Amino acid sequence: MRYTRKDDIIVARIDRGEEIVEEVKKIAEAEDITFGYMNAIAAIDDFCVCVYSVEEKKFYDHNYNGPYEVVSLGGPINKMNGQPYVHFHLSAASAEGNVVGGHLKYARVSGTCEMFIVLKDIPVTRVYDEETGLNIFDIE
Repeated sequence: MRYTRKDDIIVARIDRGEEIVEEVKKIAEAEDITFGYMNAIAAIDDFCVCVYSVEEKKFYDHNYNGPYEVVSLGGPINKMNGQPYVHFHLSAASAEGNVVGGHLKYARVSGTCEMFIVLKDIPVTRVYDEETGLNIFDIE
């Protein structure tokens, strides 16, 4: 992974074999990101997306392997309990043109991942919500 920062914009390249969520967390820690938004495109070949059931307070995982093109990947980066926290959603198309998606757990890059992160000076962290079972924005 390589990245560069100018003012409130980070441009990153995540390389073949690297895992997207892990690499973004490294950037978030190195740059001490308190709040930002990430958007990316990529080629991936091993990933897991999930869908959350609020009633059951449970994620349903869906694992995929093979060549996929990321159609959309984005979401906020902030902190929870002082640690980097990422919340990304992904849509990816298979070689047949079928699109799958959901909450991103992990994705391994097969070609490259090109992303940008826009940083904002907004003091929003995360807090666990008992009602939904989710880590939600803590906005006062």
